[in-house]
Amino acid sequence: MSSGTRAGLRRSAAAAISLAWGVALGGTFGCLLPYLLGDWRLHQPLPYWTIARVAGGIIAAAGMVPIAASFAAFVQARGTPVPVASPPRLVVSGFYRYVRNPIYVGFLIVLAGEALLFGSRALVEYAAIAWCIGAAAVRWYEEPSLKRKFGPEYEAYRRAVRAWIPRLHPWTPGTPTATVRHGDRRRSLGESAPSWPHDEGPR
Repeated sequence: MSSGTRAGLRRSAAAAISLAWGVALGGTFGCLLPYLLGDWRLHQPLPYWTIARVAGGIIAAAGMVPIAASFAAFVQARGTPVPVASPPRLVVSGFYRYVRNPIYVGFLIVLAGEALLFGSRALVEYAAIAWCIGAAAVRWYEEPSLKRKFGPEYEAYRRAVRAWIPRLHPWTPGTPTATVRHGDRRRSLGESAPSWPHDEGPR
């Protein structure tokens, strides 16, 4: 999810910028930096690790799905993931209906897949550091910016959809948020019916 300017971009321009941004950042932090750090070396931590390698490749490919879909949602909204060229409206479609930061979550899934693929504990540590940096950026920059630009609309979305753990069911914009008491705890729900479980972007 992202804040945006008042006027949107042409979709062709938004697509070109998004693609360049994705290749630059994804290539740098998902491929080049792990390679330079020596994490892209095949290890055999346990016997029969070939099965884990195959699983890792599948997981890494799966992580690309929310990333690509989220970029497409930005382009559809006439914007990009780049903060200075973000959409003119709050993007809450596609994977954003399940989790507020699908690009970050997808990237972490890719790194987890790489860790299995290469049998690298260092990549697990790299993924943990990447999550800490991403969480800090979300908490201290993105969320305040979205709150300033979209006000109650973003607050309703933030209460309904969690930042990092996906919902089991997609959130529908405009669904009333109910607050119920469960023991001594109060929980904000993304649906009016009190069925469990309920969930609380980045874009």
